[in-house]
Amino acid sequence: MDSVNMSSEIEKAGQECRKVTLIGMLVNIGLTFGKILIGYFGNSSSVIADGVHSLSDVSTDIAVLVGVNYWNQPPDADHPYGHRRIEAMISVLIGIVLGLAGLFLGWGAIEKFHHSDYVVPAQATLIIAIISIISKEWLYRWTAAAAKKLKSTAMVANAWHHRSDCFSSIPVAIAISLAMFDPKWAFMDPVATLAVSGFIIQAAYVICLPSLKELSDGGADEKVLLAIEKIVLQVEGVESVHAVRSRFHGSGLHVDLHIQVDGKLSVEEGHKISGCAKRRLIEEGPDIVDVLVHIEPVEES
Repeated sequence: MDSVNMSSEIEKAGQECRKVTLIGMLVNIGLTFGKILIGYFGNSSSVIADGVHSLSDVSTDIAVLVGVNYWNQPPDADHPYGHRRIEAMISVLIGIVLGLAGLFLGWGAIEKFHHSDYVVPAQATLIIAIISIISKEWLYRWTAAAAKKLKSTAMVANAWHHRSDCFSSIPVAIAISLAMFDPKWAFMDPVATLAVSGFIIQAAYVICLPSLKELSDGGADEKVLLAIEKIVLQVEGVESVHAVRSRFHGSGLHVDLHIQVDGKLSVEEGHKISGCAKRRLIEEGPDIVDVLVHIEPVEES
């Protein structure tokens, strides 16, 4: 793919990412105001907590909208490997914000247990919880599909942020329903808040782990490395493969390896073999974006 087509593809991916994220942000803004206001006037701490969760969604939507303008830029003199690690940084930021929100909400629920301050929530709190479940599950599915198409780790993180908001609204709806059915179940409201905080913290962990692995130069597992070695060994002229290494860079994998060829071959012939190995890996390998091949002569026994 030439540089013009590559730049065009990058721009299209950026536009799609901005579109999906912007619509998600508008939905999140509406849910944030709706949950916090209805939760406050409707006497439901769990709905207020859910509103804070939606507010954290807004902050991460903004982070993605800002970040996509940077991580989609093509390689340049200062960043010869591209800017994809900015995406991993944004994903970690999303995870940290999400985790802090979960801890904050969990602490608030424990405080409410301590004071035994239970009130039956208003009917409107149940309605906003149901609206949240439906809208956030739709946003998750749409964002996840776009993330898969664009191979964007930050969008995957944002999609899971949507789903964590959906899941967190389910215990809220159940707790409110129980309290409305019988006031003695009003204590379930802070219980639901505590459940929400657990969902949020777990989602933060899932989001941060792969991005931290990328930022620390983590590579593919042994199974992938063996598959890479198998592909290279199928190239005519390659006698053996060793020292296979990889590291994640955005959604792709950078690979470097050593191959042994007949020592009597010319430099040009050896170069052709290494070029063939590189092409095969990029075409057949698991999301491989770049390959560095070191050529060695076969050691004579």
